[in-house]
Amino acid sequence: MEEEPARPAAPAAPETPETPEDSPPPGEGAGRSPRRRGRTTLLIGAAAALGLVAGTCAGFLVQADREPTKLPPLSQAALAPARGEAPKPLPADQDRQVRTDGDLRELLLKKPRGAREAAWLESGDGWLGLASYAQTFGRPDEQFSQFIHDEFRRAAVTGWRVGSKRTVEIRLIQFHQEDVLSALEGSDTARHWAGWAREDDTDRWPVPGTGDGEAFVHNRPEAEPESATPVYHAEAHAWRGDIEMEIWVTSTERIAKEEIMDLARRQMERL
Repeated sequence: MEEEPARPAAPAAPETPETPEDSPPPGEGAGRSPRRRGRTTLLIGAAAALGLVAGTCAGFLVQADREPTKLPPLSQAALAPARGEAPKPLPADQDRQVRTDGDLRELLLKKPRGAREAAWLESGDGWLGLASYAQTFGRPDEQFSQFIHDEFRRAAVTGWRVGSKRTVEIRLIQFHQEDVLSALEGSDTARHWAGWAREDDTDRWPVPGTGDGEAFVHNRPEAEPESATPVYHAEAHAWRGDIEMEIWVTSTERIAKEEIMDLARRQMERL
């Protein structure tokens, strides 16, 4: 690498002849005292400050003698009253909030005739606690904390077994939803995983009347510890208001679209 050539030194600054400290400034005679500078500036600044103070005091005195200015009214003009009778409150069977604030278990589908109650629900009362619900996920501890953040309120569950081949489980999860639309977000997440985890072998359809609710049928069976033979799975996810719905169906035979769609439609109608 070539070295940078040496730069020429800067020319020396011209020397200024020294002026004796005692010598008078140019234009002033010898023996004359130098003029003091800055006295006029100080006098002008002091006069300006006194002027500002005097002006402020005068302004306060003038304002104190004036009548106070009235503020405009804050209320709006009176509205004309509506004519006719006020609408009557909805009866309890038509008011959705009355129904969803009541016993959530009453909104679950009833066990069909001829079906047996699911063995895993025989000792329960139809309620699904937060800790038990979190255990249904892959990472229960993380999911438990997530549901606390999502303002989990309560969950109800039902299920049944048809013959020795098929089981159904339905869950309704309700949230407080003061800060987060948790029912919507929970349903969206569930639908994402249902369609993505087994996309190659899954059929999906929208559930009528639910907006973005969907039903899924997984066409490839999977081995499970409690079953001697591989089982098929189907699921449905939707939401309404502050309630998220989950339906899970397992069978040793392939599950028809009509079955999972009928369960989802009828359960959402009860909400």
